[in-house]
Amino acid sequence: MFIRYFVPLLFVSLWSTGFIGAKFGLPAAEPFTFLGVRMVAAVFLLTILIPFLSVRWPSRTLDYAHIAVVGLLIHGIYLGGVFSAIYRGVDSGLSAVIVGLQPLVTVLLSTLWLGERLGLMKMLGMLIGFVGITVIVGDRGIGIDGIDTLGFWLCVASLIAISTGTIYQKRFCAQFDLLPGVLVQYLAAGMFYWLLAFLLEQRDIFWTPRFLFALGWLVLVLSLGAVFLLMWLIRNGEAGRVASLFYLVPPFVAVEAWLLFDESLSWVSITGILLCVTGVAIVMRTPEKPTPSSGQSNP
Repeated sequence: MFIRYFVPLLFVSLWSTGFIGAKFGLPAAEPFTFLGVRMVAAVFLLTILIPFLSVRWPSRTLDYAHIAVVGLLIHGIYLGGVFSAIYRGVDSGLSAVIVGLQPLVTVLLSTLWLGERLGLMKMLGMLIGFVGITVIVGDRGIGIDGIDTLGFWLCVASLIAISTGTIYQKRFCAQFDLLPGVLVQYLAAGMFYWLLAFLLEQRDIFWTPRFLFALGWLVLVLSLGAVFLLMWLIRNGEAGRVASLFYLVPPFVAVEAWLLFDESLSWVSITGILLCVTGVAIVMRTPEKPTPSSGQSNP
């Protein structure tokens, strides 16, 4: 019983530290270079581990293409946008709040693209969530002496990318084993990062103890540890519990960033965070309504 409640909370707690790890490591490397090194290390370790595990690889070339698209969206654009925003000075707590609206945007996109019904409670949750982010942005301001304008929009791009990637994965990749899929996603994202690093960055890395700690944490705890925790949760029927706890990530990050980096945490921002958390919680806890049959079944 203890493990049933502890592991999902541990997973989400570890997930929240990804934003903190970014802030720790980015002073020593530019964002795409940092992420490129992270993906190389993660791919290397997964390549060593997977042969010792019982996994089922996709059978068609098209399957690998679908998985690579998810990797570009969920890892490439999402992580690339968040790391670039933090590199430009956006608070890690604020970036977590913005991308933490992902369930709301996913529901909205599902309504537009998949014809899923929204319902009054989900509409209320979305409204509350977007009011919350408006309160936070209004408190900080955008532009001179406020939130970096480009950094803010990079976070918005990350939010759209992970929301779109979630729907795409649900539609085309739900039947694949997790680990082979993650390896392909990391490969696709890694090539994307290195392409941008060679085009846009100097690729200098200062191998300081702080950078090595951040890199090791992100690779071992996030890219590998969190994946294995997720596998355990899925196999034990607890994936839904993880989904219900994801709305705790933004306040976790806000408090961690306040303690570690002295990021501002005014009462107005706290109110906005609570509104965002409430909105996402309402959306995620509202039961799905059946959609009218279209005569087609999902693959």
